[in-house]
Amino acid sequence: MKFKNIVKNLVVVILSSLYTTSLLAAGDVIIMPRQQWSWAGWSGVFDKSSLQRGLQVYKEVCSTCHGMELVSFRQLSELGYNNDEIKSFAKEFTILDGPNKDAEIFERAAVPSDYMPAPYINEEAAREANGGAYPLDLSLIVKSRAVGRHNLVENFIDALTAQGAASGADYIYALLTGYVDPPEGVNVPDGMYYNAYFIGNQIAMPSPLSDGGVEYAISGGQSSQPASIEQQAYDVANFLSWSAQRELETRHQMGVKVLLFLIFFAVILYFVKKRIWSRVNH
Repeated sequence: MKFKNIVKNLVVVILSSLYTTSLLAAGDVIIMPRQQWSWAGWSGVFDKSSLQRGLQVYKEVCSTCHGMELVSFRQLSELGYNNDEIKSFAKEFTILDGPNKDAEIFERAAVPSDYMPAPYINEEAAREANGGAYPLDLSLIVKSRAVGRHNLVENFIDALTAQGAASGADYIYALLTGYVDPPEGVNVPDGMYYNAYFIGNQIAMPSPLSDGGVEYAISGGQSSQPASIEQQAYDVANFLSWSAQRELETRHQMGVKVLLFLIFFAVILYFVKKRIWSRVNH
């Protein structure tokens, strides 16, 4: 019994030291505040109301600079929209198509089978319109901005607390809400903005959100209220999480089924083992 206690205490000390070291090794790493996401965890699902609000924020605010070229309009059915709503939404976007019979490129209204178009014809045009900065496509931004952990212990802790997968969405939320006045003595050049959660703290993108900047669509017969910056940031981060991992709910459902099967299989094996070894003992 004493030996078991010694081993247990030793493991605790080792894990604690590793975790502490990782935090110290992080040094100047910016720590993102964590949010509660409905889809985080082994059984999480997307909040479709939040996804629809996030799509509205993207369309009215983000789509002027950022595209989502890996998401088609018909995939918006996963957010709870019907075919007519998707057709109506798609028509608000313009697609470059062609060549036609006269070998000309032409514009047409988007249809559900189209992918969301980029706001600029190419990267050069995008940089020209944004002072040299290139506005990234947002289709997979949540995955590309996921904050990596520093060792296996932290990854294990994240898995237990269902927080690991949320770091990319946390980054988006923190970035959109992190525009503050620079500290005294910090000089921010013209054309740059201070952001508490951006690496280097200076970013070329001005704050895209403002209180009441988006008036959410009426839902459930109730008039919408002006959305706060925090609410808009949360909703659009939720929407971008969906676009980056649309298969998440399917994976969760499959994981639950696999776990149940393994539990059932383990019980069967236990009773088979008992039956076989009962003969040996006799």
